Amino acid sequence: MQYTRIEKTDDFDPVKIFECGQCFRWNADARGGYTGVALGRAARVYIENDGIFISGGEEEYRDIWRGYFDMDRNYSELRKKLSVDDYTAGAAAFGTGIRILKQDRWEALCSFIISQCNNIPRIKKIIETLCSAFGDELSFEGEKYRAFPPADRIAALEPEDLAVLKCGYRAEYIISAAREVASGRLDLDALALKSCAEAVTELKKLHGVGDKVANCVVLFGLQIPDAFPIDVWMKKALKEHYPPGFDPSVFGDAAGLAQQYIFYYTRSGPGNGKQ
Repeated sequence: MQYTRIEKTDDFDPVKIFECGQCFRWNADARGGYTGVALGRAARVYIENDGIFISGGEEEYRDIWRGYFDMDRNYSELRKKLSVDDYTAGAAAFGTGIRILKQDRWEALCSFIISQCNNIPRIKKIIETLCSAFGDELSFEGEKYRAFPPADRIAALEPEDLAVLKCGYRAEYIISAAREVASGRLDLDALALKSCAEAVTELKKLHGVGDKVANCVVLFGLQIPDAFPIDVWMKKALKEHYPPGFDPSVFGDAAGLAQQYIFYYTRSGPGNGKQ
């Protein structure tokens, strides 16, 4: 397998990128890297000596992975911008290496519907079962993987067809969202051109989608950078370290990155538990 080497930078840490709660299909492998499936491809990422290595040739890196890993964004400058107080500066320093992935929009929507009232290991298990049952087969380095199933394939199912997922009430939400996307009633590409507030409002019209899920989809799927998802970990951080009524607009169009730094620091930082 051919790999493309990228010069090592502090702003690319696979552990932090894949363990900060933004994606669910990358897993640490026995060789010290991460292997996963994204954008219909299986891939592997690892760091060795002074290089970051991503599977595939330079053309694949240029056309797919450079954008997926948001490699043209200056994260060092963004961290300086986000250091509006000691706590946020500390969270940004701890989270150095996180990058906001540019994920498939339908996959992000479906995945974060599954994520509600759930923990990360169970979210990953449900998503892998969904892909195993309905996704196309992929081959990578002698192993078989499954792509994320397209919306139209899921839209043709009934909630009971998702019983194998053991996702409970979420099955109805998944089918409903898939039908909205597959029919074109919900155009995720067009929605990505809207403001954060407009996109969140539109997504909340979906059956079972609330504010947290909508903001996650806006940030990780639509790549609207000022989205600021608030879950139980973020509520804890905001209560303990920010004044009542804190407005994340202070972070400007990097609010989503600030959210990831704060979330990761609260969940995985010194003295904190891990979900």
